[in-house]
Amino acid sequence: MAVLNCWYSNLPRSNGSRQRYNSIRSCLLPFPVEKAKYHRQLSVAIEAVQRACCLCVDVKKSLLFNDRRILEKTDQTPVTVADFGVQALISLELEREFPAIPLVAEEDSAFLRSKSDSKRGYDGNNVVVNAIFDAVSDKIDGRDENFNTDDVLRAIDRGGKDASSFSEQPATYWVLDPIDGTKGFLKGSDALYVVGLALVVEGEIVLGVMGCPNWQNDLLTSTNYNDVQPGVIMVAHLGCGTWAKSISFDAGNLVNSLDNIWKRCFVDGCSVLQKSRFCIPESQTWDLIPLSNEFGYTTDNLDPTNDGKSILLLRACCGSLCKYLMVASGRASVFILRARTKTIIKAWDHAVGVICVHEAGGQVSDWDGNQLNLVADIEERRIIFPSGGVIVSNGTLHAEIIDIISSYTSVS
Repeated sequence: MAVLNCWYSNLPRSNGSRQRYNSIRSCLLPFPVEKAKYHRQLSVAIEAVQRACCLCVDVKKSLLFNDRRILEKTDQTPVTVADFGVQALISLELEREFPAIPLVAEEDSAFLRSKSDSKRGYDGNNVVVNAIFDAVSDKIDGRDENFNTDDVLRAIDRGGKDASSFSEQPATYWVLDPIDGTKGFLKGSDALYVVGLALVVEGEIVLGVMGCPNWQNDLLTSTNYNDVQPGVIMVAHLGCGTWAKSISFDAGNLVNSLDNIWKRCFVDGCSVLQKSRFCIPESQTWDLIPLSNEFGYTTDNLDPTNDGKSILLLRACCGSLCKYLMVASGRASVFILRARTKTIIKAWDHAVGVICVHEAGGQVSDWDGNQLNLVADIEERRIIFPSGGVIVSNGTLHAEIIDIISSYTSVS
């Protein structure tokens, strides 16, 4: 596995094995900048996602003591101070460096701005908005002394549904999922969640950054510190590969250790479906996947009753991006999702995962074998329409999976 150290030019090396730091901008990329056309955008994206991960860790701890930081959207899905805080924080960081590039993101501030009594404290102030402001203020780099809640709400709405209108002409824009796997974020430390950011240029995803603050780092680190929380940052740039490094958190701050070196990521080499490791959405069951006509499944890698006709189904993560991360890092062989009539598939649930898997040697397509079309939603670029569903694989298994699906179902 290729390894390249990531040096921190503004920080003196300590004699200890780890040190706290707040400035992230000095972190170099894992490959020469002359090979990466969008190296400046990638550097800013890495910094923004790392700061956002710190925010998530802080808010997650606070949720144990304050359930008013958990809300419910109109579609009954949970959303937290962290979802809004991450979107505001990353929006502000990107706007400062690249003000002309629009942002397509999951949240908007509509119901945060409402005057619902349930969101207001005894002094009449919006409790949730103030909590979001506090979370963002603590992590933003070089904020103005006049920075206020209106700035935070405006930053959230910069990525909202009505912020940008596109056309059929090619465009450059960011795609952000502030927290993919909010249900996992609320469950506990074992359920993975991801902050995902990608840059799209003329319909092509050119870079991506995923941050998973509670990733179990057995593939990335050799050392475990009992007083810090492990995580991972994964980055990809068109033509430069996919790379990852461990990150750790202590009291909401990022911790720099000797294990924090970039490592090249590759998909696994599994070439036999029965021996592969699958992920499917938590909302779907194996019988909904056409492969179930030929293979059963087990969730136990050591299942003595497995007759060689069952695949291993991994259930360790929430959200789509977590599963892309699993495939790109070689922990899973396949992630497969079935499109359903009443379910809308959002661009931010896939964009960053696509480039991370591609650059790690894998393949992503719909069930017909076509690439995901991020510009099919011409006006807003928020929805994708994969025929049948989405297949994310190590590449080796891709054609066989499509053949089996096509033999059992008619995909329109």
